[in-house]
Amino acid sequence: MNDTQRRFADFKKTIYKAVDDEVLRAALRKAVRSFRENRDKALEQFPHVEEQRKILMEKKEEVLTHLDEMIEKFSASAERMGVKVHMAETVHQGQEIIRELVGSKKLIVKGKSITSDELTVNDILEEEDNEVYETDLGEFIVQLLHGKPMHILAPAVNVPKERVAQLFSELAGRELPPDPAELTRFAKDFLREKFFRADIGMSGANAITADTGSIFLIENEGNIRFATNAPPVHIAVVGIEKILPTFADGSLLVEVASRYAGYYAPSYVSIISGPSKTGDIEKVTIWGVHGPREVHVILLDNGRREVARDPLLRQMLYCIRCGACMYECPVYPIVSGYWGHTYMGGIGIPWTALIAGGWEVAAPMAYACTLCGRCREFCPMEIGTPEIVERLREEMTERRYLPDYVKEMAQKVLTKGTPY
Repeated sequence: MNDTQRRFADFKKTIYKAVDDEVLRAALRKAVRSFRENRDKALEQFPHVEEQRKILMEKKEEVLTHLDEMIEKFSASAERMGVKVHMAETVHQGQEIIRELVGSKKLIVKGKSITSDELTVNDILEEEDNEVYETDLGEFIVQLLHGKPMHILAPAVNVPKERVAQLFSELAGRELPPDPAELTRFAKDFLREKFFRADIGMSGANAITADTGSIFLIENEGNIRFATNAPPVHIAVVGIEKILPTFADGSLLVEVASRYAGYYAPSYVSIISGPSKTGDIEKVTIWGVHGPREVHVILLDNGRREVARDPLLRQMLYCIRCGACMYECPVYPIVSGYWGHTYMGGIGIPWTALIAGGWEVAAPMAYACTLCGRCREFCPMEIGTPEIVERLREEMTERRYLPDYVKEMAQKVLTKGTPY
């Protein structure tokens, strides 16, 4: 068995194991039903979001067709506000920047950031003898499990309350009941002192704006606000596709992403435009008051510029991470994040192939997609994921990342109507 065959075989085992997991299936059924109800209510309550999403699509296209200019403009604006901007063309460069900024023997608290996962931030920080805590409740659970997130908005959607109680009981050194409210209180109390002892707080960004150099962060738990405000240093790891032209566009994204994620409004929206400062004594600017004295933004390319040059593929960079496509997909609700690498689901296929993972990792994922188009139908950015996946499949065949038995099954479908 060669490497390609082995990858497909391992992926098949993983998927079948997920399909047979009744606990996972029950949790996903509840999650899908709840999400759809909440999303539909939010869109009904705010019908103008239909027009807003179209404007946001135009803004995304404007950025991606003038990407170098937008990077330069954001960098100048952010540095004018006291932010230190670092450009990372590759994963290795991003990792080296983080190592240099953090050093060793530090305590780091993190907000949820899939972009930081591209850099395997937790691993490289722990290699340097640092202590790292995910502070989003779902990510904290996944970290304790040494697992992987199962959804971009609900990372621990697959973990039952009994398993969470077991994890937290081991951490607490006492028995905790499988009660979601009490388990959440424990996590809050455990992490609260970490926020105020931390040397560094890390986050991603939902958007950054070229005209003001601002960082937009959307959340409900309040953990990101603590992680970016309590420690003396804040580091944001941001993909260059997150740039929007203006501050108003950042607010536009908040509305569209929130409603399509199923919320009337998020509990918290943080807008960070530089380090904490005051000029209240004789108008002398002093950095680092109640918030960080340093703010760093690491802009990550890692293949995004190349993708942006292709009219079809660059649609994937429109993604605003609302998660709607996954809950409407016929495949994801059966297997969850096991259908994925760093990025998951149908939209995760091009992100894995072209950004974080590689063609050989994405190939088995690509052939799990049904190409039904429901993701595109429910996507606020109308991303043509089925067309992108079809293009990638052609490329994967040319690159010989497709086992012969898959080709034979496809031919049987064409000639006999069945793969068997």
